[in-house]
Amino acid sequence: MSQAAVKPVMDDALVVFTPSGKRGRFPVGTPVLTAARQLGVDLDSVCGGRGICSKCQITPSYGEFPKHGVTVEDDALTAFNDVEAKFDQKRGLKAGRRLGCQAQVLGDIVIDVPAESQVHKQVVRKAASARAIIMDPATKLYTVQVDEPDMHEPTGDLERLERALTEQFEVEEISCDLSLLSKLQTPLRKGQFQVTVELHKSHKDKGAQVVDIWPGVHEGGLFGLAIDLGSTTVAAHLTDLQTGEVKASSGIMNPQIRFGEDLMSRVSYSMMNPGGDKEMTTAVREAIDTLAGEIAKEAKIDPTLIVETVFVCNPVMHHLLLGIDPIELGQAPFALATSESLQLAAKDLDLTAINDRASIYVLPCIAGHVGADAAAVALSEEPGKSEDLALIVDVGTNAEILLGDKNRVLACSSPTGPAFEGAQISSGQRAAPGAIEAIRIDPETKEPRCRVIGSEIWSDEDGFEDAIAKTGISGICG
Repeated sequence: MSQAAVKPVMDDALVVFTPSGKRGRFPVGTPVLTAARQLGVDLDSVCGGRGICSKCQITPSYGEFPKHGVTVEDDALTAFNDVEAKFDQKRGLKAGRRLGCQAQVLGDIVIDVPAESQVHKQVVRKAASARAIIMDPATKLYTVQVDEPDMHEPTGDLERLERALTEQFEVEEISCDLSLLSKLQTPLRKGQFQVTVELHKSHKDKGAQVVDIWPGVHEGGLFGLAIDLGSTTVAAHLTDLQTGEVKASSGIMNPQIRFGEDLMSRVSYSMMNPGGDKEMTTAVREAIDTLAGEIAKEAKIDPTLIVETVFVCNPVMHHLLLGIDPIELGQAPFALATSESLQLAAKDLDLTAINDRASIYVLPCIAGHVGADAAAVALSEEPGKSEDLALIVDVGTNAEILLGDKNRVLACSSPTGPAFEGAQISSGQRAAPGAIEAIRIDPETKEPRCRVIGSEIWSDEDGFEDAIAKTGISGICG
C-alpha cells in the first residue's frame, strides 16, 4: 500500500445536545439526526432523513464551552449541502439553523434542539393568579373633540389636539414621533375632528407621548404584556390595560439554554467567545418577539394594540436582554451596568410583533445577583409592610429569597436549577412528557410507584402502560 493511500485514523467526536444535556462520542461523518436518535435526544423527523420535512432543524454552537469541556471549531460540521440549500431557497431556514439529517459531525460540537424540533414539547406551566389591583396604567385612552382648522388661526393639527387635551382632560403637554405625525391628519378628518388618542406618560416625564390615534371612539381596547424573562423559561401574560383582566398567558423555553443552562455558564460563554453576548441577546429578543405575536393570536387581538411591556428578570438576563455584556457579573464585586429602572421603546429591543411605539419598562435590580424579578416579588407581596417576619422564596433556575418585616428586608439568591433539572445527572431532564415528576414509597411494603408528566395515572394503577405508550418513561425531573 502506498503512503498516499494511508489515511489518518480520526478520533470519535464528542456531541453534546442541549437543552437535554445528553452527550456521546460518534465516528466522524455521523449525521446529527443519527447521533440524536442513538442518545435518545428528542429530535423530530418524519421524512426518513431526506431533508424535505424540516422537522429536524438544529442550531449548532461554536466557540468555548467550559461547562461541557468542549471547544467547538468552525468546521465541526460538514458544510451546507445541496439538499439544505434547496430547502433554504424554497422554504427558508432561520439564520444559524441546519437540518439534522444532512449535517454530519466532523469534530466536537454543541447542538441545540429548538422547541419546534422536539417531538415532546417542553412543559411550561405559567398561570396568572387573579388579585385585586387598582388600575392606573401609564398608557390611557382619551376621546376628544378637536377644533377644526381655521384660516384665521394658523395652527397645526397637533397643536390643536394638544389644546383639546389640555382643555378637556388637563393634559399639559404632548409629543409625537414622526411615524405617527405622518398619519395624524387622516383620522382627524375621518372622525370629523373627534378622535380617540392613546397617550403614554411615564412616572419620570412631565409630558405625554402620543402612541396612536383613531377616528371617533376607539372600542378595540388597549393591552400590555407582563414578561418574566427567566434563565430557563420566558413567561408572558397579556393584560387588558383598562380592566386589568389577564386575557392570555403563555410561555416558551429561553433559547439561551444552548449557550449554558445556568447563569454563570452564559457569563462564561460571553467571556470565552467574542461576540457571544450579542448571540445570546439576539436569540432571546427573537424568542420574545415570537412569543408576543403568538399570545396576541391566541387572544384574537390586533398585536398593534399591545402598547406596554413590563420586564422582570435576574441581573444576567437583564443585561443580555438590554445588549449589555454580563462579564462584570461573573466576578466580584458583581457590578451592574445600571440598577435603576429603565424606560425604553419597542424598537430598542427589536420587538416588531407589537406596536412600533410601544413603551418598555424594565424594573430595577436590587444587587449584582438579586434582580428585577426579586424586586417585583417585593413590590407585589410587600414584606416591608408586614408586622410578622415574612419569608418569600422564588424557586427557579436561579432562586431568590426575601426575609423581613416592616423594619427591614434582606434579599439573596442562589442557583437551584441543577437540583431540579437534573443537570450533569445521566437520568435527569427538564419537565417534559415522559419525565417522572412524583415518586411514592409504601411505608410498609417499601414498594415504589411513580407518576410521569402527561398522565395522571400512577405506575401501579390499571391503564398506566397505555397512558404512557407514546412517551414512555424518559427521565427524572425535580
